[in-house]
Order: sequence, then C-alpha cells, then structure tokens
Amino acid sequence: MANNNEQTVPLNLISVNAKPKTKFKCETVCNYFCFIVILKILLCILLLYRNHKANKPGKTTKFNFCITCFLQDQDQYQHTLADFHRSQLQQTLDFHRLRAESTVKWKQHAITIAGGNGQGNGLNQLYNPQGIHIDGKGQSIYIADSFNHRIVQWKFGENSGQIIAGGNGEGNRIDQLSFPADVIIDQNNNSLIICDWGNRRVVRWSLTTQQFIQIIVEDTRCGGLQMSESGDLFIADIERHVVKKWKKDENKGIIVAGGNGDGDLFNQLNHPTFIFVDQNDTVYVSDSGNHRVMKWFKDAKHGIIVAGGYDNGHRSNQLFYPQGLFVSKTGNVYVAAYRNHQIMRWPSESRNGYVIVGGNCRGNESNQLRGPIGLSLDAHNNLYIADSENNRIQRFEFDRK
Repeated sequence: MANNNEQTVPLNLISVNAKPKTKFKCETVCNYFCFIVILKILLCILLLYRNHKANKPGKTTKFNFCITCFLQDQDQYQHTLADFHRSQLQQTLDFHRLRAESTVKWKQHAITIAGGNGQGNGLNQLYNPQGIHIDGKGQSIYIADSFNHRIVQWKFGENSGQIIAGGNGEGNRIDQLSFPADVIIDQNNNSLIICDWGNRRVVRWSLTTQQFIQIIVEDTRCGGLQMSESGDLFIADIERHVVKKWKKDENKGIIVAGGNGDGDLFNQLNHPTFIFVDQNDTVYVSDSGNHRVMKWFKDAKHGIIVAGGYDNGHRSNQLFYPQGLFVSKTGNVYVAAYRNHQIMRWPSESRNGYVIVGGNCRGNESNQLRGPIGLSLDAHNNLYIADSENNRIQRFEFDRK
C-alpha cells in the first residue's frame, strides 16, 4: 500500500452539525411532556373543586385517579427522557469512536514474525501461507501453510514453528491435508478447524491429542471460515458461490449469503473467500470475483456492498481480488487487496477506502507486500498479514504517537 495513509477520505459518518438537531429533539420532548403535565394539573384542580362544591368528601375517586395518572405520567416522562439521553449518549460515543478510529495509524515498516527465510518446508520456512489465526492469549499465531499442506503454530519471538496438523505430504488420508486455505481455533473444544481446500472438506484437529481428527463437513470447496460466539460455524464455498452456517451439533448447513448462482447481483456471490461474522450474526464476505466486500444481515435475502464494487482497479473505490477480512466494532472494514499488494480500511458507510499499509508496489521490503491473503488484528491493534508470495507473516505495529 502506497504511503497514502495521510490522505483524507470523506467518512460520511455522523454530521458534526448533529448537536443543534439533538437540542431541538430534546426541547420537543420536554415541551410535550410539560404541556401534558400542566393539562393534568388543571384537570385535577377542576375535579377537586367540583368535589368540594358538591360537599361530597367521600367521593374522591376521580381526584385520586387524577393524582395516580399524574404520578404515572411523571414516571413515564422520567423513563422516556432517560432512554432518550441514553440513545444520544450512545450516538455520541459511537461518533467519537469512529473519529478516533479514522485517525489510527500503523508503523509503515513491518516486522517478520514467521517465515521470511525463502520458500521451503523447513520449520523456519513457509510456502504460500494463507489464512492466519492468533490464539486467545496472544502468544502465538496459527498459519495455514498451504503449499506445504500443513498447519504451523509459531510462537511470537521464536525463529521456527511447530507442525500442529498435516505435514505428512499432500493427500486425502485422515492425517493429511491438501492446500489448506484457512484455520481457526474452536476454544470450546480446544481444537483447530481447517479448510482442507484440496480435499473439499472441513476437518477438526485436536490440540490436545493429534490422534483425534474428524471430518465435520464434506463436499465443500472451503475458502474461508469463522465461528460465532454461540459456536455456529460459517463456511464460504468458493465453487458454489455461497456462505453456509452450520449450527452447533447439527449436520446440515443453511444458506446465509449467496446461493443464487455465480453473478454480481446483490443476492449473488462470485468465488467468496474469507468471511467475518459479528456478534449479531451479520456476515461480511470477500466476494473476490466481484472485487467487493458484501454485508449480509441475519436472515437477509440479499447483501449490500461495503467496500469496492466498481470492478477491479487501483482507485480508492476499487479492490482487486479481496481476501483476508476484519471488521471493527464501529463497522470499519479492513481488507487485504491481493493484487494491489496492500491493506485498505473502508470507513463505515463510505464509498471510498484508503491504504493503511503496503501499497508501495509489489516487493519484499519491510514496507512492501506481495499478494497479501490472511489478515488479523490482535488485542493491541497490531496488524498481522500473510504475505503469501514472500512466504512470510508480517506484523505492522500500532502507532501510538
């Protein structure tokens, strides 16, 4: 990514002129309730006067009812106003988070944390790494070392990795892998879930005993996978142009994105690869053949474009075979542009993205990338990239200046 991280891009977020509108809304709510309260008070006085005039002190039902209504209105007013203020506070917080995230930068020269010793199958080497996953403790990274047909665990600070799955040559035996495309950790079962791309299957590989290996989904050309907080598994099928969800403990998947053939309509996908699933089961898909990232809400029949979608190219509104994907809590999309050799950030609701790292032409220098695929962020906002054609994993550290 060219050193374009200084350029400004319209965020189209929350207008800075929203404050006067908020004030107007607040005054409207207050004026409405004040009018109702005054009207109730006048009604109470009228009823009290009529009761007194009739000299029937025992008949105070209307007055008591009036007082009860008045107190209920007061309570409703307080609750409504509190809800209104909470809503405004949340909007303000979201606005400031978006503004803060839009200024976040990364150091432009990366540190090689795995591989980088040429193409090969040594324990200090990688060969076309693809999907990556950082463990929950932030102590190591799991790498789909695709052309070595293995999954490697590489502890941070060490010079070599450890084979965790595969590594027995390419093949379809239960202890073999064929061009694995992605890997995640299932914390609930202390196991890896692997896209065994060449064997058209998804497999579970235990982290406690290498003897336990299980095929969990067959006949799928898996390009990327994710697991929701509830334990449901989401899989992108490149050949069928669809993303499916397998609910926990069920053996049949349901379509959550695509499924209407290969195409570029809003209800279609074209070779989906990496995916991201948020806490609401909203699915983000790198729709690589259409050079765009799509967002599918839960139970939606079609998606919306959140990045790219203007054919392939190098402009700020274009992607070129998007791959690895991450979405922040504020809705900003981070995506690896494979053929542009850069990582881009797409602000929420913006038609334009901008380069955050790479983009300095294709190369193997510390500020360059060559075919980035896997993408991940750790708890400290450091950015990890599977720099596939350079056979290395790069870490771009968060710039705290």
